[in-house]
Amino acid sequence: MARSDFLASLMRSCYLERMQLEIWSDVMCPFCYMGKRRLENALLGFVHAGEVEIVWRSYQLDPDLRPAPGKSLHEYLAERKGMSRDWSVKMHAQLEKSAAELGLSYNFDRVVVANSFDAHRLAHLARRSGLQERMQERLFAAYFTEGRDMGDAETLIGMGTEVGLDPAETRTVVTGRQFADDVRSECEEAERLGVEGVPFFVIDRRYGLTGAQPSELIREVLEKAWADSPAYH
Repeated sequence: MARSDFLASLMRSCYLERMQLEIWSDVMCPFCYMGKRRLENALLGFVHAGEVEIVWRSYQLDPDLRPAPGKSLHEYLAERKGMSRDWSVKMHAQLEKSAAELGLSYNFDRVVVANSFDAHRLAHLARRSGLQERMQERLFAAYFTEGRDMGDAETLIGMGTEVGLDPAETRTVVTGRQFADDVRSECEEAERLGVEGVPFFVIDRRYGLTGAQPSELIREVLEKAWADSPAYH
């Protein structure tokens, strides 16, 4: 069973008390995909994994990004950071190596520079439909591995349909503005919480963890949060 399906099955389990794990993330963030894998590995060793409710929340690394046809990710980031293209190439080569250690295949030469706002709106539809975990996995793989355009409506509609969303509803959402306020609201909430980098994990609004931390550390925080809450005992 794939990890995404494993987690989806866990989230369908019914319990009187559940731990809520919120994750602020952007589909354009390479650390977020790695953080997702490390979380999945952490949950495999957490005895109360079936009682964890995972909620993916919207965050944009570059909300003002505009499509730049023909511009590579290396060129885009070099300009944005004021660095050289060689710097970008070397940094991403290291990220590809780190991702491979988690079984992820990153291909930054194929990445299409696009605004992630509509992808976040699609993820909100998936959340409402109980398919958020599968949708997040699909978006990450499409962006980092397949070089799909996250700003292209037909691409997003196709991926939504792939994970089980209703085709007609998916098209209505992607081509319209539904969930736009939800995306903005969660991005603003991240700012109020002081989020400066993603992935940002929040457990029961009591514990926070920033970055693609090692699975062992994530599991330790989950165990501490569980042990410290009287609601779970």
